[in-house]
Amino acid sequence: MTTVGVTGATGRMGQAVLETAAERADVAVAFAVNRGLDADDDHGVPLRPAADFEALLGEYDPDAVVDFTGPDATVRYAEACAEAGVAFVTGTTGLTDDQSTTLDAASESIPLLRASNFARGVHALLGAIEEALAAVPDYDLELLETHHNGKVDAPSGTAKTILETVQDHRDVEPVYGREGHAPREDDEIAVFARRAGDIRGEHELVAAGNDEVLSLSHRAEDRGVFAAGALDAAAWLADREAGRYEFGDVIGDA
Repeated sequence: MTTVGVTGATGRMGQAVLETAAERADVAVAFAVNRGLDADDDHGVPLRPAADFEALLGEYDPDAVVDFTGPDATVRYAEACAEAGVAFVTGTTGLTDDQSTTLDAASESIPLLRASNFARGVHALLGAIEEALAAVPDYDLELLETHHNGKVDAPSGTAKTILETVQDHRDVEPVYGREGHAPREDDEIAVFARRAGDIRGEHELVAAGNDEVLSLSHRAEDRGVFAAGALDAAAWLADREAGRYEFGDVIGDA
């Protein structure tokens, strides 16, 4: 049994983590926190203000913390976990270079895993993209992602990961949308972000040329898929040595 603390408990992903954990026998949530809360409970889990986070780490001594919050909060939680010796899993995107460096520093003391997406299908998509790029090396590429209307960072962290995968194999420069007279250059890839409704997450890479179009895409039907992956990561990470890890390490070790 792996015990975890959950941050951002009343947010979309925090709720998904609590709901998913309640259905599993291998993971138990020791406590959950969120900003501005008085003492309460959710899904049978003690729910406390985020200001109590450090004290809760000492009180409950969880094996890992699962974090889906915002960049500033993620950095604070990671530093607190490093001080307490608790493994840290985060799906927060939109971090600055300095904030990423802070996570690197925390990983010198604890096992730390940050992923832009915890869906196993997205990991499979990245592998398929690598194979496709080798087969169609000269095709034009375009990247489209769609998320709910409350997502504040654009493009999404997953779109950035897809872009990085493409750039590992192709010398392309991203163009973020097009307007006016904008002829396409051979070495560019346009990246488009849409925000609407309660869409969980959709990503599509289009490769076109030679009178054909290849579309590689992934769509999440429920946030539970991300929550399940994050909990899998927490259970896998809990007993690891200090260092930075990726979700691919979890899948590869399954």
